[in-house]
Amino acid sequence: MIACSALIPSIAAAFGVNEFFVGKIVWLYMLPYGLMALFYAPLSRSLDCKKILSFSLAVLCLANLFSGLASNLYLLFAARVLAGMSGAAIVPLSLILIAKTSLPQERGKRVGWFFSITFVATLLGLFLSGLLFWRWIFLIPAIGAALVCASVCFYFPNFLPVEEKVKFNYFQVLSEKKVFRLFVYIFLMSFLYHGVRQWLGVYFSKVYGFEQFWVSMLLTTVTLGGIFGESLGGILSDRAGIGRIRVVNAGMALMLFVLLILLFKNALFALFTVMFIWGLGWTFNHSGISTILTDLPHRHLYESAGLNSSVRFLSGGLGMVVGGILVRRSFNLEFAIFAFCLFLLIIFRKKLVIKEA
Repeated sequence: MIACSALIPSIAAAFGVNEFFVGKIVWLYMLPYGLMALFYAPLSRSLDCKKILSFSLAVLCLANLFSGLASNLYLLFAARVLAGMSGAAIVPLSLILIAKTSLPQERGKRVGWFFSITFVATLLGLFLSGLLFWRWIFLIPAIGAALVCASVCFYFPNFLPVEEKVKFNYFQVLSEKKVFRLFVYIFLMSFLYHGVRQWLGVYFSKVYGFEQFWVSMLLTTVTLGGIFGESLGGILSDRAGIGRIRVVNAGMALMLFVLLILLFKNALFALFTVMFIWGLGWTFNHSGISTILTDLPHRHLYESAGLNSSVRFLSGGLGMVVGGILVRRSFNLEFAIFAFCLFLLIIFRKKLVIKEA
């Protein structure tokens, strides 16, 4: 998804269309992802996670293959929808397995490791997007998904599900004020992050005139900050005297700092530093909140895992759409509005994330 945002200028040039039109490839992935995430987590109550992951990875392989071979932009859009629908199983099921197999004092570290690995994969995609023809950025993940699918089939252990019918208790879970407020916070943070993050490639291309290589390198720096931030944030979330909430607060402060810096014209070296801080801030927030979710009561485990991915991607897709409307007028207008909204969220955060679970 993040590598796709870096490819927007190249894909637009290849098909001879406007960059803002090509930007749909991101939210056409995010919105189906958000909807399908609500389905996979409760399904794991009755089906083995191994079977669900194998199926989703096989479909994801095909979706990336179709993306790389698409002969026109509409086929590419359709393939990204399929990729979002299939890829939605991975994060919810991973959080469920971490919660089931880890002690509370180890969950932050394992959540951090898991998301750090996903950022390593993103880093590779971003780096290669500056060097390879854009179609290979879809074809290589297709090969990778096929290999991972085979590994899951042959080596992944079976996790026996609870013997019960598939049920969706989302309304029951969200009826608890503490849980509802937590997901309101997740919605708002994801909206603000993706509303900025997914247009940074276009920002660097249009405002600074950077070629694809430098756009990809700057976005790669975001991912480097993310790798470091997920691991460190997870470790600090488990640390006595620091904990989940302080890690979340630190992440929000770093993101606000970056938005204020982006209001001014910066040298290339400064942009690399700012992008690293942006990735660090987001992943501090992400790892802290994700660890809080694994601490929720077991009766909420399946629904909270599904809601986490669903809310993040639905709000992220919506944030990108709104961000796209703003950046058509002015990138500085978007940065200023989103910075102000993030400032308000910092002020009212205690009313949403009251205490650790």
